[in-house]
Amino acid sequence: MPYKNPTSLTVYKKALALTSMSREIASYFSYNKDLLKLYQSRSLQDSIADHIVQDAHLIPEHIAQAANSNSNVVRLKYVNLTQIMIKNILSYCNGLEHMGVKEKEYINLFRSEIGSFRRSLNSWMKTFRLQGPDNSLGFDPVK
Repeated sequence: MPYKNPTSLTVYKKALALTSMSREIASYFSYNKDLLKLYQSRSLQDSIADHIVQDAHLIPEHIAQAANSNSNVVRLKYVNLTQIMIKNILSYCNGLEHMGVKEKEYINLFRSEIGSFRRSLNSWMKTFRLQGPDNSLGFDPVK
């Protein structure tokens, strides 16, 4: 059964918080403080900050798409894309850290928020089997 309003989901709220935090991280670590023009910068640090914001911005959209779908296959597609973006964001955090940014505690705080979101996403995935009739791929999130 699809959710009519994904804003009631905990995982969606955490995704929005992650998006907001990614903007703050990007603003803090980038040389160009105009977040809308980060893609134009030639700085590697600005480029990494831009990618963090872009990937984090897509996560709530994918959660909403998954939540509004009747198909477990479609839900899994969006959840898998979300997991890929999470891995990318963590890689970007590693990149910032290796570039020698001094305030690593902000990056670690962001990583802990990503971990919290990931746990919420995994528990939400476990509900898929109970909600939809489409289990054509044999998906069993409980195992």
